[in-house]
Amino acid sequence: MKIGFAVQVNEGMESTVYGHFGSAPAFIIVDTELNEVLGLNNRNMHHEHGACNPIMALNGNQIDAMVVGGIGGGALMKLNAMGIKVYSAGAMTVKENVALLADNRLQELSMENSCRAHQGQCGH
Repeated sequence: MKIGFAVQVNEGMESTVYGHFGSAPAFIIVDTELNEVLGLNNRNMHHEHGACNPIMALNGNQIDAMVVGGIGGGALMKLNAMGIKVYSAGAMTVKENVALLADNRLQELSMENSCRAHQGQCGH
């Protein structure tokens, strides 16, 4: 399984999950089958509100799941339309969240619970 993570800084498996998908400076992609970790800069970090392009952000890399601290409805719908499940981070680091996802302990996000990290202060 290939799992993407929105992160502040690429520190591999010790990277801290970032608070919002669209404005994350970087992404980490963990391939759990090959035990590989790839770091990417967010190629779509500077976009108009609501106009996030997840494919551009991930530089065309294919993933099966995304773990985020928060995400707007538009980006969530685009990722879901590509067959990507989006989960709310349950811990601080990529490594901890990989373990939680493997144990089925992360909450899958939907339109009803997107943008939670903004505690109602988000316009998504």
